[in-house]
Amino acid sequence: MTQTVSVDIDAHAERAVTRPQFADTMARLASTVCVVSSGSGSECLGRTATAVFSLSASPPSIVVSIKADSGLADTISKQDGFALAMLAQGQELVADAFAGRVAAASRYLVGIWADWPSGRPRLLGAAAGLDCVLSATILVGDHRLFVGTIIATETAAYADPLLWSERQYQALERSAPFSATSGGRPLPSATSCPTL
Repeated sequence: MTQTVSVDIDAHAERAVTRPQFADTMARLASTVCVVSSGSGSECLGRTATAVFSLSASPPSIVVSIKADSGLADTISKQDGFALAMLAQGQELVADAFAGRVAAASRYLVGIWADWPSGRPRLLGAAAGLDCVLSATILVGDHRLFVGTIIATETAAYADPLLWSERQYQALERSAPFSATSGGRPLPSATSCPTL
């Protein structure tokens, strides 16, 4: 059984910026658009998410943040795991569907879906896909942070990630590496960097 830890973040709530300030500032954060899924068969639930981050390489783990009172949060807890699809450029319709533009019961009709060996949903053509067993749950404010130990992965070398920034989809711009001749300063070599 996975342990749930609760963290109170209201200690400095009166000093926090306003919700619009928070939203405007976070709009500057570029993130890979992901779909977090759990369940199997007709009991699958999923949601678009950008609050996802790598946690540890030992064991390989990630964290996803899901609204605490959502059906998806309950399903992840009951199913003891989740799948994550890092969307590729060209999968904007999948992102829109799982962001709520398509009814929950019809979302898996958008995109091409299969199953991980665990039975959790696996999006074909994603830039990367992960299947995770639940290792920990942390209740923070109105969200639950789900820590997943990664038990299976798949990547598509040909697919660039779909990004979200400035309240719209963005794409990586492939160009020549940044160099001193293009106006930047070269980084110091590892031997000249002081250690702290």
